[in-house]
Amino acid sequence: MKINIPIDIRFQCQGSGKCCVSHGEYGHVFLSLTDRRNLAKNLNLSTSHFTKKYCHKVDGYWAIKDNPTGKDCLFLQQKKCTVYEGRPTQCRTWPFWPDVMNAKSWANDVVNFCPGIGKGKVISPESIKKQLEEQVKNERLMFNEASKKQAIE
Repeated sequence: MKINIPIDIRFQCQGSGKCCVSHGEYGHVFLSLTDRRNLAKNLNLSTSHFTKKYCHKVDGYWAIKDNPTGKDCLFLQQKKCTVYEGRPTQCRTWPFWPDVMNAKSWANDVVNFCPGIGKGKVISPESIKKQLEEQVKNERLMFNEASKKQAIE
């Protein structure tokens, strides 16, 4: 993965919950088996029960079900994540996703959207790279799981 990482990115979550609301092409939280296991553990459920209750497949990949009452994530209540300790990789690595780290996407999809950008301490390029690598690794896991048509468990 070759991405130019700026050395002056400031980010501190502001707790707005904006990243937990479906918008545009970023409308699903995709889950690897590891993510589903962590969420299930956080909710004191078996992975199978968690998957059946809270997940569905989107284009062959597991994702958190859409909230029938709106665009908010099922686990967002009063702008707070109710599964924060077990949150998925996709949520933990925001805003450092490979597909938004180019200058145009960063400006359009992140800076103009996320109130935490430009706030707090400068995030080191090493820390950003680590989060990018974690997201890429998780995406590969999900691809491999979908390719194998892995069972629920």
